[in-house]
Amino acid sequence: MKIKDVIHIIEETMPPVYAEDFDNIGLLVGDANADLKGVLITHDTLESVVDEAVQKGMNLIVSFHPIIFSGLKSLTGRNYVERTVMKAIKYDIAIYAMHTALDNQAFGVSGILAHKLGLQNQKVLQPQSGTLRQLVTYAPVADAEKVRNALFEAGAGKIGNYAECSFNVEGAGTFKPLEHANPYVGEQGKRHYEKEERISVIYPIHLESRILQNLFAQHPYEEVAYEILSLQNNNQEIGLGIIGELPQSVDEFEYLKKLKKQLNLSCIRHSALRGKSIKKVAILGGSGSFAIKPAKAAGADLLITADLKYHDFFQAENKIVLADIGHYESEQYTKSFLFELLTKKIRNFAVALSEINTNPINYL
Repeated sequence: MKIKDVIHIIEETMPPVYAEDFDNIGLLVGDANADLKGVLITHDTLESVVDEAVQKGMNLIVSFHPIIFSGLKSLTGRNYVERTVMKAIKYDIAIYAMHTALDNQAFGVSGILAHKLGLQNQKVLQPQSGTLRQLVTYAPVADAEKVRNALFEAGAGKIGNYAECSFNVEGAGTFKPLEHANPYVGEQGKRHYEKEERISVIYPIHLESRILQNLFAQHPYEEVAYEILSLQNNNQEIGLGIIGELPQSVDEFEYLKKLKKQLNLSCIRHSALRGKSIKKVAILGGSGSFAIKPAKAAGADLLITADLKYHDFFQAENKIVLADIGHYESEQYTKSFLFELLTKKIRNFAVALSEINTNPINYL
């Protein structure tokens, strides 16, 4: 097994195309074609984590946060980033990070926490736009069902809780096979009229190559006519944050105390309590000040997030309770999620959770 095989497993589950533009994800250090010796899963890649990988004989570190974020202009060992990268290169250890490619999945960082807290009726808080496309193709009426099924099998036509969605219109297509053509119907040099179905389906962009492959494989024409349109529709399954509901309303102070205990938190920084109960909860794992506005707009009683600044708390405006539980704490279950994912897929190689707590923040 190669390192690239592990990367393929990761990217099938959390396609890189959904990562935020500012992010730096993927294979950051190492050779994807190298033989795999073992996988070490960590929240952050630090020198101590690289040392741990060396000690355990593992040559791939799968990290949630990227160690290289804003680029390197030198490798002199003058800071922890350069020292970590230099050590990884020295010992032939590859580093892969997925960060917001996982954040933007409904089952990702916020979804993991929402599940832990038992939220019901979960929805993406800030759905991504621009990650859906529409395919339009034309097939002979007799072959239309075969083509349609091929598109569905590749993942096209899924909208929310509905699958195999398409729009179909019958009409007449024309074409004239030229000298070197080998037409499915019609004759060279003569215009041909064929009864066709116009088939239209929507799909998420990470499935495009698979969908086109199925289209070309099952379509009878030598030259397949198709159109791809970019859509601005919100992708309800991709985006940052989760909003859901508690099974029953809870007093806000009592819920914050329960939250602290349930997540084993040292403290919770929160905005003023409103004297109301908590029912609808929004979650944005990691830095989430930008989620305050959409959480309020969605009618959330509470936003659980991290890295709020002094003035961010004023945005509550007695319409919502803002709870900053800490960056690492809001993402603390990500390592276990990655471990479960890879141990299910990789059975012949060692996959281990790092024993190092990489949280840089301590509390008195």
